[in-house]
Amino acid sequence: MDFEVLILGSDPNAYYMARCTYEAYHVKPYVIGKSPLSFTTYSNILNISYDERLWDEEGFLEVLKEFASKHYKKIVLISTNETYTEFVSKNKELLEKNYVFNFPSNDVITSLTNKENFYKTYRNSKLKFPKTYYYDCAKKNKIPDDLTYPVVVKPANVVIYNHISFEGKKKIYKLSSRKELESTINIIKNSGYDAKLIIQEFIPGGDDALFDAVLYVNTKGKCEFMTFAQIGLQERTSNMVGNAAVLINGFNTTCGDVKKEITLLKEFMESINYRGFAEVDMKYDIRDNTFKVLEINARQGRSSYYVAALGKNLVKTIVDDTINGKEHEFRILDKEVMLSFVPKGIIKKYITNEKFKRKTLELWPRVVKPMACPQDKNFKRFLMLRKRWFNYYKEYKNSYWK
Repeated sequence: MDFEVLILGSDPNAYYMARCTYEAYHVKPYVIGKSPLSFTTYSNILNISYDERLWDEEGFLEVLKEFASKHYKKIVLISTNETYTEFVSKNKELLEKNYVFNFPSNDVITSLTNKENFYKTYRNSKLKFPKTYYYDCAKKNKIPDDLTYPVVVKPANVVIYNHISFEGKKKIYKLSSRKELESTINIIKNSGYDAKLIIQEFIPGGDDALFDAVLYVNTKGKCEFMTFAQIGLQERTSNMVGNAAVLINGFNTTCGDVKKEITLLKEFMESINYRGFAEVDMKYDIRDNTFKVLEINARQGRSSYYVAALGKNLVKTIVDDTINGKEHEFRILDKEVMLSFVPKGIIKKYITNEKFKRKTLELWPRVVKPMACPQDKNFKRFLMLRKRWFNYYKEYKNSYWK
């Protein structure tokens, strides 16, 4: 193999991208994380190290410069979160001297990652969005009087928010009254977050109204494939709500027009000159029979490993494009494939859509488990994964998100 793979991060995204590398090329990729996380701990299919400088742009560049100085092959660079993706894009000309990658331009990343920019920039596109309001934490704004509760609150600037820690911090807030909204805004402001907050209507429906699409736009600007999966259950901890815990690709219990939505998303991503992997989070709105786009992540998502089970190894996709110069005609990946982070007991107890639940139990013998790579034979890791499975029962029982 005339190249090496460097993955930035230590979360589930980083693990399954390392798994994709190992499954495609039978070599261990290099992984650099800011700090240890259980997802990439005790693994025998990756070479991991940690460097706290990654979270600062100047330090990030130093880390990558030092890594490149010790390696003489082409280095395929893979990011697993918004911060690293933004750092790479902002310093493209410097980094591409030593690294090969396919990321969007910084302007495109900014238009997607900053949620205020996202909703305002593309409000006249063909995409549908939830009704949205903005609150500036740097000013004494008035909370709109015409809000209908519950509402969903999330940071407009994810990168800034990710760098702040405070007690009770959540990725997304679901608030049922004006009093709760005022209290939550004050807590976030007092934490030092001084950017905008997004206040959105809560679209009716449970977890089964959520959908996930993963796509890849090659270096020529052409979308090569797209998935479309219904989510049956999302994670329940404060920092994980919004991430899929169980999904089925090529399956849909709603009456939404999936092919129409895929065509719309493909045309949209190509029209904004997007590059690389993206994940689209949507919620089906039964009130007008449309898919409302909640966000577009400028990278593969936490649950995107199911793409590999559809015949598209994510790392090989990047290598074919950036190293080998291969192009592929667009395909809709519509095979039924189920992914789960949680044990069957959680599915039986917490999935409320009976039709979806029956399908999960039918597909369970072939379930895709992103964190459980058969080639990753390490007893400590096996025990850690078992412990995580048991912890899910506690997490769902005590969840703040209902």
